[in-house]
Amino acid sequence: MSKEAKRVIVAGGCGFIGSNFLILMVNKYPNYQFINIDKLTYSGNQENLKQIENQSNYAFIQADIANYDFMRNIIQEGDVIVNFAAESHVDNSIKEPQIFIQTNVLGTHSILEAARQKKAGLFVQISTDEVYGSLNFGDASSKEQDVLNPSSPYSASKAAAEMICLGNIKTFKQPIIITRSSNNFGPYHFPEKVVPLFITNLIEQKKVPLYGTGKNVRDWIFVQDNCEAIDFIIHNGQVNGVYNIGGGNEITNIGLTKLILEKMGAGEESIQLVEDRKGHDLRYSLNCEKIKALGWKPRFNFDKALSLTIEWYKNNKWWWQPLKNMPGRRTS
Repeated sequence: MSKEAKRVIVAGGCGFIGSNFLILMVNKYPNYQFINIDKLTYSGNQENLKQIENQSNYAFIQADIANYDFMRNIIQEGDVIVNFAAESHVDNSIKEPQIFIQTNVLGTHSILEAARQKKAGLFVQISTDEVYGSLNFGDASSKEQDVLNPSSPYSASKAAAEMICLGNIKTFKQPIIITRSSNNFGPYHFPEKVVPLFITNLIEQKKVPLYGTGKNVRDWIFVQDNCEAIDFIIHNGQVNGVYNIGGGNEITNIGLTKLILEKMGAGEESIQLVEDRKGHDLRYSLNCEKIKALGWKPRFNFDKALSLTIEWYKNNKWWWQPLKNMPGRRTS
């Protein structure tokens, strides 16, 4: 993708990663036109984009990517499409899997097919390390060519979306790139997810609910690093390729919990062990040699980025407090 004037359609741009991506890109590329398409489900929040909403190269349209006719009318030949739109909370996928199939599979197929019919220049599917399934301690990190082995309705729906993309690459030669990132954290993260949930609970002097024994391992990446990696791949990646994006910060859930407690001046008495999640994957780990060979690496130190995240939630109670009062969400 050249740096000439471009139209970039961002699906799901009011969500956590999508909004951080738009903030980065709208400011970095004033000669690009960015169109944010978001259905505004419970975790889609226009407040995330206050700082760019009046910029001349940004526009928002409330719509569902599963509406094929609408998407076909919006997309133009040569557009770059970045698809963040997804239901992403594993617990919710266990309770209501059909919603995840509707959005993550059928929605992706709809916007992908619209992009193909209108001859979009590039389609970027934002996926997750969870499609690889669980690793044991000592197993080699997952590589892009590894067999997908999803464990939850969420990860299965994301793997299915990837299969549709790969099928379109082989059959239609559609220009597509797939990214699989590790766990993101940072500003504008909906407070049902573990890092913002624990931080905001501690701010409210509540306990933090830790699944099982807390020995499950995740690799964490600061959301700014992931967004910069996606930008880098759009401009430098090989079309019809898959790229892992990891922070290289593997830590057990109990280790992460204790680190957050320490940074916020709380003791381990604030930990409340709760029943483990069904099918809880033991470990995720990404081999990121492919993207690093292109010249990308994360900029942010994990410890410093976690401190920055804590400070953001301390300073932005106006943003997360209303969200924690929404009914039916894991916010305690």
